[in-house]
Amino acid sequence: MIQYMTAKEAADKWNISQRRVSILCAENRIPDVAMLGRMWIIPLDAEKPLDARMKRNESEKEVVRPFVKWAGGKGQLLDVLKKNLPMGLGKTVTKYAEPFVGGGALLFALLNQYHFESVFINDNNKELMNAYTVIKVRCLELFDELEILQNEYSSLLTEGRQQYFYQKREQFNSLILGESTAVEKAALFIFLNRTCFNGLYRVNKMGHFNVPAGKYKNPLIYDKENLLGLSEVLQSVTILSGDYRALENYIDHDTFVYFDPPYRPLNATSGFTSYTEDQFSDKDQIALASFYRVLSEKGAKVMLSNSDPKNTNPDDNFFDDLYEGFSIQRINASRMINSKADKRGNITELLIKNY
Repeated sequence: MIQYMTAKEAADKWNISQRRVSILCAENRIPDVAMLGRMWIIPLDAEKPLDARMKRNESEKEVVRPFVKWAGGKGQLLDVLKKNLPMGLGKTVTKYAEPFVGGGALLFALLNQYHFESVFINDNNKELMNAYTVIKVRCLELFDELEILQNEYSSLLTEGRQQYFYQKREQFNSLILGESTAVEKAALFIFLNRTCFNGLYRVNKMGHFNVPAGKYKNPLIYDKENLLGLSEVLQSVTILSGDYRALENYIDHDTFVYFDPPYRPLNATSGFTSYTEDQFSDKDQIALASFYRVLSEKGAKVMLSNSDPKNTNPDDNFFDDLYEGFSIQRINASRMINSKADKRGNITELLIKNY
């Protein structure tokens, strides 16, 4: 007859967290585990599985992907960004910081490939950073909430899905973020991102999410395996939420910093910076450039992306003047800078480096 121990007892025995034991059970990495109510029980003679995080440089490592769609996300520019990374990542450059993390396309690409002693991410969008934190520390609770949302939404026809979306949008906006609501908020955040129009995140001046419902046949609300992988890699990541300048104390000459701030609008109608109720003005772009120079003077390797004003005004030298003395490259990107489809196409964006 098999004798069992609780997840807490296994955690004490193996010198890891109880949450970590639960993830190992959910991943079927401990043989013969069972559920007693909502609690995992583990065979008493079970051995601690090899930590997959110690195998990240091996060929069988798991590749993780962003868990949300994000306007201005860098997924399509990853190849270009990778070609412009500083030398010595994971060796002499042992820290990584991303003050405007957004969907984290570059973050996860780097975590898939390199080992850093420290990683710091930040965003002014508190709902987004709550989702990152919940994935890191309360992943299994998040699964329960997302499973309900996935099943309820999938069981409805088109009209019912529209009504369900707006019901959940109202629920999301009415919830005050706190310890007791963090998991529910994160689940609703992910659900709305996966089912809203174009996967956008936009808020009004009151800070309420106001993107309309999208029209998808069978959207995947969440990918359990990917979220488990994200929870793994986020264990070594410090997650912050607020002003990007709060990261200064974490950054030194051993750090690579990537800035992907809200882009400067190319024209009066192309701006989309309402990820929070605050706007990112030219004054803010100037303040960011000053902070860029501060970090550069500290010896950090710094790279920044932004729009290229010369796409619409060849005489606009706003960023060329602002970042004078640094390497300024113009790279090709596919961005929609016009509401008319026939006016859309490849444009250039700026990539600014101090190395």
